[in-house]
Amino acid sequence: MLLCVSASHKTAPFELLERLSVHTDRVAATIAGHDECVQGAVVVATCNRFEAYVEMDEPVTAAGAVGVEAALLAIESATGVRPDELAGAYEVVAGDDVARHLFSVASGLESVVVGEGEIAGQVRRALTEAREQGTTSPELERLFQRASETQRGIKNATALGRAGRSLVRLSLELADSRVTDWASLRVLMVGTGSYAAATVAALRDRGAADISVASPSGRETLFAARHALRPVPAASFAGAVATADLVITCTSAEHPVLSAATFAAGAAASDPGAVPARRLVIDLGLPRNVDHDVADVAGTDLLDLETIRLHAPLEELQATDDARRLVADAAERFVVAGERRSVTPAVVAMRAHVGEVLEKEIARARGRGDDGTTEQALRHLAGVLMHTPTVRAHELAEQGRADDVFTAVSALFGLDVDEAASVALPDDVPAAG
Repeated sequence: MLLCVSASHKTAPFELLERLSVHTDRVAATIAGHDECVQGAVVVATCNRFEAYVEMDEPVTAAGAVGVEAALLAIESATGVRPDELAGAYEVVAGDDVARHLFSVASGLESVVVGEGEIAGQVRRALTEAREQGTTSPELERLFQRASETQRGIKNATALGRAGRSLVRLSLELADSRVTDWASLRVLMVGTGSYAAATVAALRDRGAADISVASPSGRETLFAARHALRPVPAASFAGAVATADLVITCTSAEHPVLSAATFAAGAAASDPGAVPARRLVIDLGLPRNVDHDVADVAGTDLLDLETIRLHAPLEELQATDDARRLVADAAERFVVAGERRSVTPAVVAMRAHVGEVLEKEIARARGRGDDGTTEQALRHLAGVLMHTPTVRAHELAEQGRADDVFTAVSALFGLDVDEAASVALPDDVPAAG
């Protein structure tokens, strides 16, 4: 049984999502170790969502409740956010609906800016991290691999990627009303990750040329050399902040890297003529990179993720509708394939039983001096007879009647399905259909 515990920009305030985004690397392992009925866990944590995907041993009574409890306790252990604080801020998706949900998330349909592309990489990295920690499972592997395949198919088949704009570009579009000449701006970027590279490209598209970069982790020199920017060492950071016309922060720092005190210190150390009368600060970080008090600094406008969310444009309806249809189709195929897999032990057991009877009859025919004609006929007959039961088993599985298949095989052949299915089949057992 698959389930997902999801807190996103649709269900939770950004302040809560900020807290959930800290120390998430321990969550999957904690979930996986919660109970022996937990088969695996993968955690997707981004700037506007936190999701724990869990596979449970389905025969367990109240498996869904156990899975949710495992996720909530793991979140509390790793991030300090108590289950009562999460009440009303998360939703639980279970069973067949999990595939549709993740496929929609991976394709950018559930993002602040519909169609944004960053989430696809984040979903892939979540699976990689789960593999490294040993917390994934065969069904979660299949789920996340199909999610990435679905995302690529939607990207190639629809205009969704063009309809949706990344958070970086949307934030700069919102800044357009405050900027008269991008080429004359003094821009300071704080951060050197993937968002930073996207920010540089978007700024240059608008004509910005005077761009410097600072890094709380000390990587500004390397990043600046790679992108032809001006590095700002830590000792000069406050001054660079105070004299910039536009400051964009996009770091993964757990605490704010910019506050009103930073501006005050920078202004005190700078030539008054170099301090602009008005400036814009764009905070793309989660947890937030900029303290709330920056909004009180004279002449400063603060644009953060919550504001960007409120101004996110309406997506192109046709592209979104097409993408959602593709997601629905992919999710249905995933479920059908899973149902088929669910009856595999019964089909294998049935084939093993028929194969055993077949080999005995072939041995008997050989003992009577058969020249191979009888053997060939018996193998053909067994293949024909197995075709219809196998097809029917898969059809019943797709109708949600896998239990009927197990019951029928056990009743008709007198088999212990689990035990029989564990027996290796001979290579020449006839394929069924």
